[in-house]
Amino acid sequence: MSSRAVLGIVIAVIGAVLLCFGLTSSHSLVDQAAQTFTGRFTQQTMIYIVLGIVALVAGALTTISSRR
Repeated sequence: MSSRAVLGIVIAVIGAVLLCFGLTSSHSLVDQAAQTFTGRFTQQTMIYIVLGIVALVAGALTTISSRR
């Protein structure tokens, strides 16, 4: 396994952890109240979710592209 594939897997795992943190924090009392009154989550929760998705996709693409 090349170092690029390992790097892609590490980035994907970090993305999954960030996404999990974001989804978990979206169920908190503060985020539920913010969503009720404003219709959206807090900025910190959105940052975790977006960065998690981006890192997960980037890690997957890096892992896939390293096999070619």
